[in-house]
Amino acid sequence: MPIRQYKPTSPGRRNASGYSFDEITKKSPEKSLTVSKKQRAGRATTGRISTRHRGGGAKRLIRIIDFKRDKVGVPGRVAAIEYDPGRTARIALIFYRDGDKRYILAPNGLQVDQMVVAAPDAPIVAGNALPLANIPTGTQVHAVEMQPGRGGQLGRSAGVAIQLMAKDNGYALLRMPSGEMRQVLDGCYATIGVVGNAEHQQVKLGKAGRTRHRGRRPQVRGSVMNPVDHPHGGGEGKAPVGMPGPKTPWGKPALGFRTRNSKRTDQYIVRRRGKGRR
Repeated sequence: MPIRQYKPTSPGRRNASGYSFDEITKKSPEKSLTVSKKQRAGRATTGRISTRHRGGGAKRLIRIIDFKRDKVGVPGRVAAIEYDPGRTARIALIFYRDGDKRYILAPNGLQVDQMVVAAPDAPIVAGNALPLANIPTGTQVHAVEMQPGRGGQLGRSAGVAIQLMAKDNGYALLRMPSGEMRQVLDGCYATIGVVGNAEHQQVKLGKAGRTRHRGRRPQVRGSVMNPVDHPHGGGEGKAPVGMPGPKTPWGKPALGFRTRNSKRTDQYIVRRRGKGRR
């Protein structure tokens, strides 16, 4: 999918680019597969702001994506490739033989009228889903389950792919897009292919307003705040943070400080992302 370059009709358009949407074959979503999105403006159930710099944004409908692919053995036809405002990847509308309709992530090479199926003996073709135990080593997959039957959780962003490296003792070794090597049960389902819309990373917003359309409000640097508002605040003129490392507004280490602490799943990580970390 080529990137559309805008004419410099204004300063905001001069450095902006966007999608050409050449691969989109259906403009309006399937109404039965959408739900309205409630605007919470970064607030939790208590009404207090739990995530800063969120709010506003254009109205949008949430597309219900079938990550579980639990229609085992039922073939489906790709009816359309659609745009999803809630994710970077494109989605495909599938009409199943039993009359059901569902959305899946659209991988590279998926075409309208192509047949897809989720089954243990499904062909190794983009869009088909099958257990990792039945996928050849070296195949690129996406939407990989972390637990059998839970639905695809790994590898769902535009242009990403997970490579199946090896299979041993009921586990499959996966190389994640970050470089991390992780084990999952080989009974977990995965979808063949690379997630489409890889050019997403090349799009330049060009102006602040396009970020506001996405529901992101402005962020203020801590160094320009007062000391009461941020650990980096205070001082005359441009001043350093005044401490060994940067901190969050609540005094926690930030920018490079490793915060992952999931001892329950650490045993499944063979190699961490980065320079050979374990």
